Formats: sequence, structure tokens, C-alpha cells
Amino acid sequence: MTAAERGAGLADQAADAATVLAWFRRMRESEPVSHDEEAGVWHVFRHRDVERILAEPGTFSSDFSSFMPSQEDVDRFLKGNLLRKDPPQHRKLRTLVSKAFTPGVVARLAPRVEIITDELLDAMAGAEQIELISDLAYLLPVTVIAELLGIPRDDRPMFGRWADSLVAPESQTSFIPNEDRTKSMAIVMREMNAYCLEYIRHRRARPSDDLASRLVAAEVDGQRLDDEEIIGFVGLLLLAGHITTTALLSNVVLCLDEYPEAAAALRADTGGLPGALEEVLRFRAPLAPSMRRTTADVQIGEHTIPAGKIVLAWLASANRDERQFSEPDRFDIRRTPNAHLSFGHGIHFCLGAPLARLEVRIAVEKML
Repeated sequence: MTAAERGAGLADQAADAATVLAWFRRMRESEPVSHDEEAGVWHVFRHRDVERILAEPGTFSSDFSSFMPSQEDVDRFLKGNLLRKDPPQHRKLRTLVSKAFTPGVVARLAPRVEIITDELLDAMAGAEQIELISDLAYLLPVTVIAELLGIPRDDRPMFGRWADSLVAPESQTSFIPNEDRTKSMAIVMREMNAYCLEYIRHRRARPSDDLASRLVAAEVDGQRLDDEEIIGFVGLLLLAGHITTTALLSNVVLCLDEYPEAAAALRADTGGLPGALEEVLRFRAPLAPSMRRTTADVQIGEHTIPAGKIVLAWLASANRDERQFSEPDRFDIRRTPNAHLSFGHGIHFCLGAPLARLEVRIAVEKML
């Protein structure tokens, strides 16, 4: 693939949505599996192929340690990061984490999510306009996650600062792990790891009714999470849970502004919100690509991807695939079925999806 053919891919992070979607459409038709020589990666665009990549962790690994120089602070963070683990380590971590981070724990958060949302909206009373991201979409998830973990209120701004540093636009100019990226992450993670380690040790000594205490106590078949594994999950919850929810809430407002008939329908009957959120997830995926590493030579379509190569599985393109969805460029809040891949698929399906859906449903219902 040449730079011109790559178009709005890795070459242009500032491209508008129409340009990116046009690139996806063109590639799905003409080159659904393509090698990007300049970036050194393979792109995959069709739903069937993307779903397969997500479903086969043995062939498409989530472990990128071979691409990253060892860095103590990053290594400590990654030890409990489910997104970057393959079986059997992934199974152990997910089983233990799931014992603490249960659907019941998430469901019981609903009253607090309502109160936090009300406080954020009340703070805007009388304003002629609001800045949606900074005033609501950003603050809601980071506040909920900090409260879920039991983080003291005075310490919560630090969580926002760490999330800002690790998911800032300038840190996303390359999806590919490398030495520079690892060094920049290590600076932030050193501070975050030190705080989280001290907090986890405090919870071991003085358990409370919060997720951090449940993670410390979680046990399956005699196995428990060690401190560094808990650090990794806390960091993952902060980053992945924060950025996905911020993007989803923002995208809901964007879509309802663009399609006022959908907004009117939801104002008349907010019972349609769960389906509407799924359509927003499909229509504007919070995460555009999901990255994997091939463990062996593998055939996808007409191409053989060699072992040890990075594959970018484009979720946002798969969600617009004409082979999977009828009229994929039409925003339809009643679309069913809706097999979007925005929360992933297979063993890495987003553990925090119920929390993101809960927060955004409550926030949008109150805004409507």
C-alpha cells in the first residue's frame, strides 16, 4: 500500500470522519487485506475477517512485549493488563478480576452514577452553552471509576491527569509499540504505579466496601491477584474505561444532533435508549482499530501474513461492512440484529462494557 492508498489510515490522524469512512469503503472493496510497507503493518477491513482475528488468540496474539524494550514501570503496569495477555495468563487474570468486578457490582452503581451526573449537569445551570467533553463526558467516567475503586476525593484529579497523558492525541500518532512510546509511557506509569501500589497495600491492611478491596480478596482455586496484577487492572480500568465512555457519550450527542428525528423518538420514549446506544457504538466506534501480532504464517483472504507481524483489525470499518449490515451508512436506532464489534469479540470482549453502557444510558436519559 502506498501513502496515497493508505489515505486516512496511519498517515492522517486528523482526517475527518467522511474521509476515513471513504477510505474504509474503498479498502473493503478493493483491498480488504493490505500490507502497509511504510508502517510495517497489515490492515484488515471486513467484518468477517476482523471477527476472526479477535476470535483466534492463538494465531493473533495480544502480547506485544517482543516489540517493546523492557521498562520496569511499563512491565509492572502490563502484568495485570488483560488486553495484552494471551491464554493461559489471560484466563487466570480474567477469572479472578471477574469475581470482583461482577454485573452486580456494576448494577449497584446506578444510584451513584445518577447523583454524579446530576451534580455535573447542575453545575452548568444557567449557562447558554456547555463544553460537552470537559464539563460532562470526561468527568463522569473518571469520577465513577475513582469512586468505584474507593479513591479519596482529593486524589481523583491525579487519575484524570494520568489518563490525559496516556491517551492524549499526540500519544496516538502511532498505534505501533516502539522504544519512544515505551519511554513516554514509563514516565507517567512510574507515578501511577507508585500511587496504586501504596493504595492497594493500604486496602490489604484495611479492606473496605470498594472494588480495590474486592480485587485484593478475590480467590479462585486457591489463586489470588498479586499487587502488580491489581495495578495493571486498575490502570486498564482507568484508561480503557475512561476513554471509551467519554467517546461513547460524546458520540451519542453528536449522532442525536445530526439525526434529530432519532432524538425526538428517544425523548418520546427513553426505553429505546439501549438499542440506540448499540447503534451509536456501531455507527461511530469509540476505538477504530484493534491491534494483534501474528504467531504463525496465516492466510486471510488472498494474502498470507507472515508470523511476527502486526495486524490492525479495523473495528470501525467492520461496523460499516455492507456484507454484514443492511444500509450500513444509515443511522437506525431500531437496528436489529446489531453485531457490531466496538466492544471487541471473543476472550477480550470488553469487561467494562456494562459499566460504559450504564453510565452513558443514565447521562443521556437525563440530558434528554
